[in-house]
Amino acid sequence: MRFRRTAQLISLAIFLLALALSRSIAVSDLFIRMDPALIGTAALAGRKLAWTFLPAAVVLLSAIVFGRIFCGYICPMGTTIDAADYCFSRPSKKRGNTSRISLRLKYCILAFTAGSALFGVTFVFWAAPLALITRFYGLVIYPVVLLILKTAVSALYPMANFLDIQPLMFAEIPAPRYATQMFVLLFFAAVFAAAKHSPRFWCRYICPSGALLALASKKPAVRRLVSPECDLCGLCVSRCPMGAIYPESPEKTRHSECIVCRTCAQVCPQKAIEFGTNPGQSVKNPEGVYPQRRKFLISGLAGAGTAAVTLTGLNVVVKNEAEKGVVRPARLIRPPGALPEPDFLALCVRCGQCMAACPTNTLQPVWFEAGMLGIFSPAVIPRRKYCDPHCTACGDACPTGAVRQINTGERIWAKIGTAIIYRQQCLAWEYKKSCMVCDEVCPYNAVEFENRPGYPYPVPHVTEDKCSGCGHCEHACPVYNRAAIVVTPMNSMRLRPGQSFEYEAEIRGFNLSLEEDRPGYTGPEAYPTPGAQDEAPGKSNELPPGFDQGG
Repeated sequence: MRFRRTAQLISLAIFLLALALSRSIAVSDLFIRMDPALIGTAALAGRKLAWTFLPAAVVLLSAIVFGRIFCGYICPMGTTIDAADYCFSRPSKKRGNTSRISLRLKYCILAFTAGSALFGVTFVFWAAPLALITRFYGLVIYPVVLLILKTAVSALYPMANFLDIQPLMFAEIPAPRYATQMFVLLFFAAVFAAAKHSPRFWCRYICPSGALLALASKKPAVRRLVSPECDLCGLCVSRCPMGAIYPESPEKTRHSECIVCRTCAQVCPQKAIEFGTNPGQSVKNPEGVYPQRRKFLISGLAGAGTAAVTLTGLNVVVKNEAEKGVVRPARLIRPPGALPEPDFLALCVRCGQCMAACPTNTLQPVWFEAGMLGIFSPAVIPRRKYCDPHCTACGDACPTGAVRQINTGERIWAKIGTAIIYRQQCLAWEYKKSCMVCDEVCPYNAVEFENRPGYPYPVPHVTEDKCSGCGHCEHACPVYNRAAIVVTPMNSMRLRPGQSFEYEAEIRGFNLSLEEDRPGYTGPEAYPTPGAQDEAPGKSNELPPGFDQGG
């Protein structure tokens, strides 16, 4: 038991460390790539096989030898649920699986997600453990921890100032903020509350990865063995967190449900239980609880049917992008390097890894902006923050290739949209005031000012072939609510692997080049988010350069 707890804690610590350092280490997505149902369904939906999917295959093959050891020792979702069960559940005297909920439910969920994947639609992110737990820690817990640290540093500022502790005086801890986090929090509250029903409720009845591993561990080489010394006291039955031991016959085991936690061996008063490979010490076990063929097929057909109905929605971008009447979301801006929308949604598992890795916090999960198929998928929100033209963190963090890995040279050419100006809101156009913020922050020199008759100050316009859609201008625009200059996905480049962004940009006539060293370029950090009150000691809330309030 102690060894298992140690292994779980070490695994969880590595997972959290990798998530926290996802911007700087190359294997931050390793745990996600170990989820067999998640990766398998994404590969089926995206019609893609890659060496990066190998960890999932290793985990699946390990079940043949060691059973569901991944669930019991490695899975961060399982460890988190164990901790929640310990905190919120009460010891139950019920034996085995006495619930009315069938253990076959998880197989139906697996079949449903596989059926939808045949049509190129990914629904597995609703139930896959590694996608869920990454969203929970990356988009909910991690920001809360940083906010607490930021508050603590602010509270210690007077003492640091008095003692002249400069590292503490100038310490800045950015606290990212994410959309949909309240939904994620309530979702996990329900998952943890299910402990009142039975331990590891999610792992028993819902988890599609657990179902896939259960199919592979029907007869594992390393299994629970019961010696003749067993007196059928039933203590092991009441303590098994997975209900893997038959209440009527404690010497019998459902190996497909066993996570090799060894709890039964620890509590056995006769020391009659061990885990090994000697079948001579074990009685013949009956068949486990496996999916009924009819229900399995019906679930698969239901998934395929749901995908087919969803794909006929008006706001779904189809494979044939030349089809007339395609309705596109007006402001949906995908990360740089994102595949064409159908391929992107098929491969994206909504794990939130790219959002946690984004250094500017511009990547946010969306609700229904891209329809039912796009829920929880990442999008750039320029008003929140700009997309750094040097940054490739999202592609490096993506575990499935929905966002391509591109080098910094190609990144400059990865156009994600085009800025447009709403003259009715622009301070220079509508109010005839002096404001040149958008030009001063644009790293591509895509905003130009010209003198027009009747205007006392120069007015801006966007040179579309120079704009990459990075969002510096929209983020820094001093107009409140909706900015006067906004980025749209117009002319964005969504290329498949092997296609060059630089080559495609030249074909389309784009002239994308960074102008950070040009005279007068101030840089985006000089401009706070509109409406944000800077309360840091020693700083002022002056208007950005180029904006004359008095006109």
